[in-house]
Amino acid sequence: MATATKKTNTYSPRLKDHYEGELRARLKDELGVSSVMQVPRISKITLNMGVGEAKTESKALDAAIEELTTIAGQRAQVRRARKSIAGFKIREGMPIGARVTLRGARMYEFLDRLVSIALPRIRDFRGLSPRSFDGRGNYSIGIREQIIFPEINYDDVSTIRGLDVTITTTAETDEQAFALLRGLGLPFAQPEGDR
Repeated sequence: MATATKKTNTYSPRLKDHYEGELRARLKDELGVSSVMQVPRISKITLNMGVGEAKTESKALDAAIEELTTIAGQRAQVRRARKSIAGFKIREGMPIGARVTLRGARMYEFLDRLVSIALPRIRDFRGLSPRSFDGRGNYSIGIREQIIFPEINYDDVSTIRGLDVTITTTAETDEQAFALLRGLGLPFAQPEGDR
């Protein structure tokens, strides 16, 4: 009688291994917390792409969803207007954008690709602004062109679109979140006085 062998998934993202192996212990000492469970960690990454021309052209929304799905590696959701705004000619329930929420291994994979491949491809990149924290330990990055991601084929892009990347952490303060994200490799710009 043959014994059934259990197949285990041994893959773990490089950034997650770095966080659990050395960064968490270093942050515990650096931030002065009493337990490694108090050390901040990333809980999710949200990608959001607004498509204003979707109200007149439905193909624009389809292209945005396809591009966001390719960038994230996960199917994008259609975002609809919550209320009508006459000045923008938007009715309640109209599709106006796309978003993806990444967690777990996909989240670490995306962050690794963002830091090591996509951000260095931005023209005249001088580092991320350390002032983009929201006061509760979350960080937002505005990306002007989706073509900085190598997954996007430049020839297939009809319109250059921007997207927002929001990194949600469990940090209680912006200083803790800054230490976490800097430890994970985000290239923050030096403040003006420190240069």
